[in-house]
Amino acid sequence: MEFNSLVIHGGVDGDKNTGAVTIPIYQTSTYAQEAVGKHRGYEYSRTGNPTREAVEKLIADLEKGHRGFAFSSGMAAISSVLMLFQAGDHIIFSDDVYGGTFRVVDKVFKNFNIEYDFVDTSDIKNIRNHIKENTKAVYIETPTNPLMKLTDIEEVSKITKENNLLLIVDNTFMTPYLQRPIELGADIVLHSATKYLGGHSDLIAGLVVVNNEVLGERMHFIQNSVGAILGPFDSWLLIKGIKTLAVRMERHCENAEKIVKWLGQQEWVGKIYYPGIGIQMKKQMKRYGGMISFEVNDEKYMQKLLDNLKVITLAESLGGIESLICVPSKMTHASVPPEIRVKLGITDTLIRLSVGIEDVEDIIRDLDIA
Repeated sequence: MEFNSLVIHGGVDGDKNTGAVTIPIYQTSTYAQEAVGKHRGYEYSRTGNPTREAVEKLIADLEKGHRGFAFSSGMAAISSVLMLFQAGDHIIFSDDVYGGTFRVVDKVFKNFNIEYDFVDTSDIKNIRNHIKENTKAVYIETPTNPLMKLTDIEEVSKITKENNLLLIVDNTFMTPYLQRPIELGADIVLHSATKYLGGHSDLIAGLVVVNNEVLGERMHFIQNSVGAILGPFDSWLLIKGIKTLAVRMERHCENAEKIVKWLGQQEWVGKIYYPGIGIQMKKQMKRYGGMISFEVNDEKYMQKLLDNLKVITLAESLGGIESLICVPSKMTHASVPPEIRVKLGITDTLIRLSVGIEDVEDIIRDLDIA
């Protein structure tokens, strides 16, 4: 089945019991058992719920993976994956990751003696140079948040396989519509499903897909033990959002390409960060997504811009149908120490724009007038 059909009919397609064309919301905590230990596949909703299972099967289909898992947030998904490791293990991370990822590694998992290095994974040599005897995994974002650096997933997978390491890829910005890391050699794919997969800024969710049964069993044990599960209603909302993923992503991409071209002609705009500029990864990306970051040449222009926008909303998050704008250094990446932000290039004049699906002329006019 082609992707545009798979988002609609993948996973669990409708309800076989009633003929309902949409998955029912199984808003229940527990299930009647015929006898002790004899049930119909469900015993307690932390362990398994039909609505959550439907979205888990759907994301596994879309990412071409073995098994999917739905969590209460993107950070719950990331934290649960990190629980695969133990004290003394070493993990290599992309340096320019989401601020929440940096925070949970540097402030939480550090306390459990998980060792880590944040390196520029867009240069493959940096990965090779940081592998140690206790290295267990490489964790990459591509494109990174917010500087849009690209990492060659297939080349990194060769390194991880050579060294018996796990390759974990945060695919939030691209979604499986534009990029499928498991097909390129990744072992685990992560999503903040709050973003493009949900697509409507109305839910918080995280998804994980693994490429084999062993990882599947380990992830399910962690999911059930820790209990950071996605509830039935949010699971249903997420399925509903995913059904329009393909058509939404086409508009996000189309609008972003036009806005990047317009930004490049503005005197008040400095460097633009966009996956379609410079070194491109056409072999792993269908198009370049809807995320743009750019420098404003003077901080006074930035304040004018933020104060006068009417269509674009100043807010955290991304990937919704509406355009959202933020200042990463003071919002999404405020938890990253200032000296590291400066080193990475996350300045106080860097703006991140999540391009929505409004009429692109309205978005450009809003930026121009502001």
